[in-house]
Amino acid sequence: MRIIDKGSGPPLVLIPRLEGRWEFMGRAIDALARSFRVITFPLCGEPDADAPYEPARGLDDYVAQVGAVLDRVGVDRAVVCGVSFGAVVAVQFAAAHPARTTALVVATAPEPLFHLKRRHSLYARAPWLFGPVFLFEAQRRLRPELKAAIPAARDRIRFALDQARTFVGAPISLGRMAARARLISTLDLTAECVRIAAPTLVITGEAALDKVVPSNGSSDYVRLIAGARQVVLERTGHQGVMTRPEAFAALVADFAKEGGALGSNAA
Repeated sequence: MRIIDKGSGPPLVLIPRLEGRWEFMGRAIDALARSFRVITFPLCGEPDADAPYEPARGLDDYVAQVGAVLDRVGVDRAVVCGVSFGAVVAVQFAAAHPARTTALVVATAPEPLFHLKRRHSLYARAPWLFGPVFLFEAQRRLRPELKAAIPAARDRIRFALDQARTFVGAPISLGRMAARARLISTLDLTAECVRIAAPTLVITGEAALDKVVPSNGSSDYVRLIAGARQVVLERTGHQGVMTRPEAFAALVADFAKEGGALGSNAA
């Protein structure tokens, strides 16, 4: 399995989004590595994960992968940080492995009881057919967010070119993305949230800008997880980890510092 291990300090495992590729969070990894030892990886099922996805195990397969990654790098406990789909995995991991979770960061997460919209459910059943429609819709939905997060047109062009290079170097599979979307639409994480004892930070974008995951749904984690608190990553919607990585990393570092995670090494 390819494991990215960057930076020094208390360990933080960063669980990728629906694409399953850590490469799309490259700038966030660099920003987080100024405060943490960042450990990340491709999700099981991806070509360079060297770990097939077993549908019968469902989300437990991803949870087991997180534990295996920590074992591989010799880390007993870490800040567990998941983004979007990865946040769902992070919640399940923190509930199942409290002794290994120093703190939990849930970023732009689907709500604990998540259901795909009717048309997205159709897309997920036939991604090879509806993939172009999904990608067109996504580009249109994200345009207002990109303008808010990156006001200068020249910087947005630079960002778009950087994303294009990432797509070329780390191609995504619409089929695997659709399978992950179908998986989380069958889950109810309410009981898992109630069991979480780790200090928890819930990061959302601005409600008017997140056209992918409603921020009020993400806020349910604050209601369900004892002591959890929420912060808004301003001028972002669903893509803040990519569009404002330094600001995202600062929120995570401040949270860890307040909870004492930056004052000790949990490895």
